[in-house]
Amino acid sequence: MDSNARIMDTPSPSRRGLLLAAAAGSAAVGSVLPLASAFPASAFPASAFPASAPAPAPPAEAETVAGPVSPEEALRRLSAGNRRWRTYGQEHPHESAFIRLRLTRAQHPFAIVLGCVDSRVPPELVFDQGLGDLLTVRSAGEVLDEAVLGSVAFGVLELEIPLLLVLGHQSCGAVGAAIRAEETGEPLPAHIQYLADQIRPSIDHTRQGEARIDATIDAHARRTRDRLVAEPDIARRMAAGKLAVVAARYDLRDQRVRTLA
Repeated sequence: MDSNARIMDTPSPSRRGLLLAAAAGSAAVGSVLPLASAFPASAFPASAFPASAPAPAPPAEAETVAGPVSPEEALRRLSAGNRRWRTYGQEHPHESAFIRLRLTRAQHPFAIVLGCVDSRVPPELVFDQGLGDLLTVRSAGEVLDEAVLGSVAFGVLELEIPLLLVLGHQSCGAVGAAIRAEETGEPLPAHIQYLADQIRPSIDHTRQGEARIDATIDAHARRTRDRLVAEPDIARRMAAGKLAVVAARYDLRDQRVRTLA
């Protein structure tokens, strides 16, 4: 991974634009009844391997679940997976019947990815990882709150995951909405305003227009990383050499993840 990327599309400054931008990547909530009928209970059997079925054979070496890794090795795995993704060489690892059965006993993900809810940036695809590989925590604009912090702490303290990656991305609607709300003074509705308030300290006031949005995306990922590093439990793991916390950015146009210094 290398650093530097500065590209961003700017939505309209209207109130409707603010709402659309803030909700970017979020799916519309549909009716429960059509979903229930589309996925009947019988479509999901209680066990993928009933007692009468033979146990799946162990997979080839490439499909085995690795043990604990160092922070450096975890970052290399993410980098290699992103390279496969952006060059259309995805392997879709760890999806076999054997792996699914093995994961019923325990999980040992090698990285936590704190990313945005944007539907265009799913960590398992962006890094070409499979079941049991990543602990993903997602909130609009990678905004931290108690639920997000608790989820991250679970991965760091309980699962002893060696890498925590904060992943910002190009065209982040939450960041764009926070900037336009500040510029226009027009409040956002309900809980969306909370997101804007949390992102506001990261706004880069030295730039204008698209450049401001683009720079703020990077600044906010760095600020989120710094806030996590300041957490005492996380700091202790880092001091012991058992954890690395890294900020990064995903660009939609070339699908590359770049680390941010």
